[in-house]
Amino acid sequence: MNPRQLKTFLAVIRHKNLTRAAAEVNLAQSSLSDQIQALEEELGADLFLRSRQGVVPTPAGAALKAYAEEILALNDEAKAAVSAAAGSAGQSITLGTLETIAAERLAPWLSLFRKKNPDLGLKLKIGGSGELLAQLQQGSIDVAFTFDRGHQDERFLTRRICSEPLVLIAGRDSQARPPASLAALSTVPFVATETGCVYRHLFDTAFAEAHIAAPSIVTEADSIATIIRLVASGTGYGLVPRLAVGPAATRGDVVELPWPGKPPAASLVMMWRRRRVQPPALTLLLQSASEELSPLRPADARLRHAG
Repeated sequence: MNPRQLKTFLAVIRHKNLTRAAAEVNLAQSSLSDQIQALEEELGADLFLRSRQGVVPTPAGAALKAYAEEILALNDEAKAAVSAAAGSAGQSITLGTLETIAAERLAPWLSLFRKKNPDLGLKLKIGGSGELLAQLQQGSIDVAFTFDRGHQDERFLTRRICSEPLVLIAGRDSQARPPASLAALSTVPFVATETGCVYRHLFDTAFAEAHIAAPSIVTEADSIATIIRLVASGTGYGLVPRLAVGPAATRGDVVELPWPGKPPAASLVMMWRRRRVQPPALTLLLQSASEELSPLRPADARLRHAG
């Protein structure tokens, strides 16, 4: 049972499809099947079944999954520990984040960090919140910057950076008036991301905590930038992070409406895998983020208020 076999095994679990799994691990499908068969022979159990849902793990395969992830994580940690002890630790780090956070919060800081650490290689990957957590566990990214959903995962360490306010926006020409209450706001149309996205979670939570039914979602969009454009066109209202609204507000495309009640906010956090030995480059980046990533001031967004 070697790391390559385990990576192949986990790829099949993720994709539920041999062809897509083979593409991920750069193997011919026949070679992938050979690796899975060798693993099954060594363990003395079938690991997968074919079904209408695709290739799914057997109970034995499901039991192996957590151990495979842990073995691969320990393999990475061992390499990092040896490199650190030998004084040849890799000077490269991969960050994963949401598109909005990358553009509006990380770009200025990463530019400064790069100037201070010119020998350190940086890679940036954009993805959804669920995708980032999967990549973090797989080791394809070293640290994730996202909004906290309040769920503790013992596989990861989490550090809060700051609280980012969410703002209610409407199109410039919508003749929108400040809502008198959350109940009144629940009757107007909204544009939001799809269910499962961290932004949609924040939207639903804002109403759930007030014990009020969430408004009707007239359009679902795949990004905050798209939501802002749809709001500007008059499709509906939006509840978005203030950090994303600056350019549209400067152009006068949208206006901010006061939120009835306590304004909602999201905690911007960075997450990384628990390891016995942290790579020196990651330690350096985490320290810089803690010290130099600060909250966005309300005035920075330059929003036009309606009222």
